[in-house]
Amino acid sequence: MPKTLAGGEYKLAKDISQQASDAVPQDGAGAHGVKAVGGQYSSGTKSLVMLGLYGAFDDPEDTVDHTVRGMTRRTEAVVMDREFTPSGGGDPVTCGVNVKTDMGQKVTMPFCVWADSSTSGNVVETDASALSKDPRSVDLQEFADKAGKIRGEVRKPL
Repeated sequence: MPKTLAGGEYKLAKDISQQASDAVPQDGAGAHGVKAVGGQYSSGTKSLVMLGLYGAFDDPEDTVDHTVRGMTRRTEAVVMDREFTPSGGGDPVTCGVNVKTDMGQKVTMPFCVWADSSTSGNVVETDASALSKDPRSVDLQEFADKAGKIRGEVRKPL
C-alpha cells in the first residue's frame, strides 16, 4: 500500500493487507486468482479505508454490484449508489453513502467502488468531526473525484 493517498492528503496508519487477504476468497463469483491489499489512512479527523483486489474478474459490473452489496450488508444505504465520472477523467466509479450505528452514534460513510477485468477497489471515509453529518449533504461528485485520484495512485500494471 502506498504511504500516502489522494496526492498526500491521507497518510497510511495501518496496512491491513493480511486481514483483507484472509477475508477474500481467491476464487469465486466470477473472480479468479484474486489477491487482496488494504490500508487504513488518516488525515486530521478523517479516516479512509482503501481495499484493492487484483486477479481476473469475468464481469466487472457484477464485481461492483457484489462489492456494494457486501458493503451495505451491515449498514443502512441512505444515498443509493450511482455512477460518477471523476473530474480527472477515467472510467466511472460507483458511489453512495451508508450510515451505520455504532454504540448509539450514527456514522456517515461515503464510499466509492470500481472494477475492471483485472482490478477492483473501494474506498470508504469517515470524519470524526462530522460523524452524524446528514448523508444527503455529502458531495458525492467530490468524493468520486478523490476516489478517481486514489484509483490512479494504486493501480499498477500487471
